[in-house]
Amino acid sequence: MGFMREFREFAVKGNVVDLAVGVIIGGAFGKIVDSLVNDLVMPVVSKLFGGLDFSNYFIPLAGQTASTLAEARKGGAVFAYGSFITVALNFVLLALVIFVMVKQINRLRRETPSAPAAPPAPPEEVVLLREIRDALKK
Repeated sequence: MGFMREFREFAVKGNVVDLAVGVIIGGAFGKIVDSLVNDLVMPVVSKLFGGLDFSNYFIPLAGQTASTLAEARKGGAVFAYGSFITVALNFVLLALVIFVMVKQINRLRRETPSAPAAPPAPPEEVVLLREIRDALKK
């Protein structure tokens, strides 16, 4: 029964629950950022570069004569360097979007006025020594 009790204590610790919440929110946030890059940013980038689509750039390694990457993969091995370029470009754009978002969040945190922190209460020994000092002055 000790194993189950230890597991329950581990599972309900604040750190584990915080991590679970972070993973769930991170997954949802990842989908939002992924959609932002794929549905909003990449079409604009593609339009700026004349409708360039790297995803169908490949070198057939098995002598295929296909015009699309999907057809070429059906025929054998393919060196799909265009897919890598697309993924690398998506990563750079995704990193840029996340950087800008984090930078804005940090800026908003700095601008948000917070109540001044009260000085910490002195230790009990200090309070007693001050009382003794004040009593001796009288």
